[in-house]
Amino acid sequence: MNIKIFSITILAVFIALSGCATGPVGNDPSIEVIDSQTLPPPTRNDLFAASRPYLIGPFDKLKIDVFGVEDLQKEVQIDASGRLSFPLIGEVEASGSTPSELANLIKERLSGRFVRDPQVTVNLTETVSQVITVDGSVDEPGLYPVVGKMTLMRAVATAGGLTEFAGMENVVVFRTVNGQDYAALFNLKAIRRGNYSDPEIYANDVIVVSESRARRIFRDLLQAAPLLTTPIIVLARN
Repeated sequence: MNIKIFSITILAVFIALSGCATGPVGNDPSIEVIDSQTLPPPTRNDLFAASRPYLIGPFDKLKIDVFGVEDLQKEVQIDASGRLSFPLIGEVEASGSTPSELANLIKERLSGRFVRDPQVTVNLTETVSQVITVDGSVDEPGLYPVVGKMTLMRAVATAGGLTEFAGMENVVVFRTVNGQDYAALFNLKAIRRGNYSDPEIYANDVIVVSESRARRIFRDLLQAAPLLTTPIIVLARN
């Protein structure tokens, strides 16, 4: 996903909070506030983009084969933390790697010490291709599978919950629909109070909690309207 660093001006506050019609934000024609409280759902093509390389994630099942060594032909499942356990070399960090990258890592750890010039192949036998990314101020940032209906609150809980200093008011969800990049700012406190419903999260969404990217993108909004009671949706025009 091509995430743009948006330039948000104070004008966006008045547009968003007063319920005015949609339109460009400030002097930046690439940014537009959307008159909506929900992000548009992704299309089938957005969910299954063929051009994306597959990255191994939690709960994927793999078949690992070290050629000529029967004891090192294993079917394994990645655990919730993104690791796998393999004979001789112990735990291996697999999450975020492609199958070929993981094969190279296992080959490096086996080479010389355990197996002379090992030939390693890694194949996906059961994929969890539908994943979300949860980043920022959560206890366990990473890639997580979308099982059934996923909401923003559930996604944050899946990633271990918020850290001690997380900003519940500043949670950004990035989504691509038909090649168009969207970003939405949500307030988890407002959701818990019932000010608006817990938004649904889809595969390939990127969730960023609190500072860094969220504060940079919405810094003017946060300064002028720190107590959000409705989500703010912006559209990045390509």
